Amino acid sequence: MNTVEYEDNESKFIRKAKENPFVPIGMTGFFAIVAYRLYKLKSRGDMKMSVHLIHMRVAAQGFVVGAMTLGVIYTMYRDFVMKPAAAQKALEQKALEKK
Repeated sequence: MNTVEYEDNESKFIRKAKENPFVPIGMTGFFAIVAYRLYKLKSRGDMKMSVHLIHMRVAAQGFVVGAMTLGVIYTMYRDFVMKPAAAQKALEQKALEKK
């Protein structure tokens, strides 16, 4: 892979992250939860390994689902509340310019 393709992929990731900011937040939270729970693995007490891993998976998945839900709500707000308001302001501005 040459440097031009690498820069294109990097800029594509940055562009996608700006469009959907909750995707990198969800990924970061997922890895943070997994890292924390793996760190706490040695002090789990008498809890079985499988139960500890299931709790870790549920916590990580819950964070990702929450981030995705917030992302969908944010996108709906941006598309259905912010854009129509901006379009309405543009129409009002045109009407004022015509007068």
